[in-house]
Amino acid sequence: MKRRRLLLAGWAAGWLALAGPLTAGLTFEAGEYAARRARFMEKIPDGAAVILGASAPASDAAFRQGHDFAYLAGAPVPNACLVVDALRKESVLFFTMTEKDAEAEGIPRDFVRDPKAFTGVERVLPADQLGPFLAGLCQRTKTLYTMFRPEELGPENSNEKFNSLQRTMTLNAWDGRLTRELQFVRQLRDRFPQVEVKDCSALVWELRKIKSAAEIGVLRRAAAAGVKAHRALIRSTRPGVTEKSLAAVFEFACGLEGAAGQAYSPIIMSGKNHAYGHYHAYDRVLKSGDFVILDAGPDLADYHVDISTSFPASGTFSARQKELYEIALAVHGACLKSYRPGISFKQVGEKVAAAIKKKGLDAYARDFAGIVRYGGYNHMIGLATHDVTGRFAGPDEVLAPGMVFACDIQLFRLEEEIGIRIEDTIAVTESGFENLSSGLPRTAAEIEALMKEEGILQTLRKKALI
Repeated sequence: MKRRRLLLAGWAAGWLALAGPLTAGLTFEAGEYAARRARFMEKIPDGAAVILGASAPASDAAFRQGHDFAYLAGAPVPNACLVVDALRKESVLFFTMTEKDAEAEGIPRDFVRDPKAFTGVERVLPADQLGPFLAGLCQRTKTLYTMFRPEELGPENSNEKFNSLQRTMTLNAWDGRLTRELQFVRQLRDRFPQVEVKDCSALVWELRKIKSAAEIGVLRRAAAAGVKAHRALIRSTRPGVTEKSLAAVFEFACGLEGAAGQAYSPIIMSGKNHAYGHYHAYDRVLKSGDFVILDAGPDLADYHVDISTSFPASGTFSARQKELYEIALAVHGACLKSYRPGISFKQVGEKVAAAIKKKGLDAYARDFAGIVRYGGYNHMIGLATHDVTGRFAGPDEVLAPGMVFACDIQLFRLEEEIGIRIEDTIAVTESGFENLSSGLPRTAAEIEALMKEEGILQTLRKKALI
């Protein structure tokens, strides 16, 4: 038995190596994380959950905590582990770090000096105590929960990452490795055969689906940064400007607002590239007559937003571009008018279909069939751009306060090299909705007026700085 405990302690101690600069501090007050853990405990009343934190990076890249671990604890350290014990109504954080290490990596010393106060967890133990702790835990519970799906880091989505790893690694005849999470599941089952190991991925994701007021506040800041960056890029757009330079403008403008990076690689589509849904090669020089889609948003404090604008490279809509744009904008407006708690996406779609008919746009019904089916909804948004949701009822999903999603209206005429995307980040409130990405130029007149202003690129060139 003693040898077994030593082996378990050694297994846990293997997570101790530190590398790379770290993200300092917590995004929210400790009470916010405590409330999340309390709600999580209600979903696992028969046991305890063991949640792995992200590993230290293999290079000098900045450390990013996994979204699910960050959601429940926020602790900005690598190689940590969180146990949420619903039986004893307590959480235990396992990590090892000295004050000197913390200071060198930009972590507040207070985190190491008093991690219980800093994080709000009830107990904190060294990382090498995880093995013995789990051995004791499994003597008093029959159920352990853990995440079966991969951790999300930065712009990742867990389900998309899982599918990719299955194709390229687990099901690869020349590889065959399990994901880190499924390897951990195997370890738990091998070492503690007396307990049942269950997947809690969907349980955590159901909590993440409904954002708190504090989360909405961060998303509002992220959206405001995205709006400024969209406006900066639109101002800089001219015939003769490269897509690559426009991408640089967007990322620069986001950085000025405190963004850590991009929620996803900014999508800039023009010309023949409207045929590709997520185009970010930035390989064209814009020319007169081009119509541009910018689909981009910042990653700020680990939260993401998703915003799309569409505009003419020349700064003036052609008659055909304006015709199609205003049709898409009318559908966008019909969606926004219908969002409120208690209504389903399908019911929103029925209202949008009625508006299309009323406006005499029946000829475009096929273009908007998918948009009508889901009432303009494309995906949830939060810690991930394509945010995980746990159970999701599809078009029958009923809107509830705290849901945040992308309203994404699209209309393409590829043979004319015209693509239109009008996308906003929407938060459902108690009485209706808030368009977090408000402030964008949406009408043709607003876009043309903004494009008359001098942009960052023009200012730099005028001063011979580029």
